[in-house]
Amino acid sequence: MRIDRCVCHNVSFEDLRRHATACGDASFRELQKKFGCGTTCGLCAPYVKQMLRTGQTVFTQIVTARDEAQRS
Repeated sequence: MRIDRCVCHNVSFEDLRRHATACGDASFRELQKKFGCGTTCGLCAPYVKQMLRTGQTVFTQIVTARDEAQRS
């Protein structure tokens, strides 16, 4: 399975990464405010956080909030 976007707001992780980089490494909260990602169903939140941390924009494995919490 290819996971590459916030489904609720139809914004790709690549677009989020580009914006974050252009804005001097925007935070998760800043991306939430601008694009709405992670504010509706919340399933994309761990992917967006991992994208910010690693630069990865396409995922084939399920990432959960628990996975990201273990990295904090």
